[in-house]
Amino acid sequence: MRDYMRQPKSSKSRKQRKFLYTAPLHLRRKILASHLSKELREKFKRRALPLRKGDEIQIMRGKFKDRRGKVARVNYKKYRVYIEGVTRKRTVGTEAQVGLHPSKVKIINLNLDDKKRQKILERKGIKLEVTTSAPVEK
Repeated sequence: MRDYMRQPKSSKSRKQRKFLYTAPLHLRRKILASHLSKELREKFKRRALPLRKGDEIQIMRGKFKDRRGKVARVNYKKYRVYIEGVTRKRTVGTEAQVGLHPSKVKIINLNLDDKKRQKILERKGIKLEVTTSAPVEK
């Protein structure tokens, strides 16, 4: 296994920073995880899950505290999450989305539309209730 793939055990800030800046994308996805709400924590028996487009979140810190919205996009290179409706005005006059760090938000509702994500959760031992809208006919 390569050195850049291992989480550093060092307490030195320099080495921690280097790991964040040189981490490959598949590890950045894991780093971009947020805490779950109390209801979701009881349901899934986990404290945190990686963020994904479509998740509903609540902002816990900063200027936009207590705002809720859906994740519009996740930027793995900058370690930022962009939420629908959370914008600021630029000097030019246009609106720009504000990037938030995942540690400053809490997941309220998970987007389970993607079957890959459902498989990931089931692989981790989380049981999902499968809801079918129409009865299956033989």
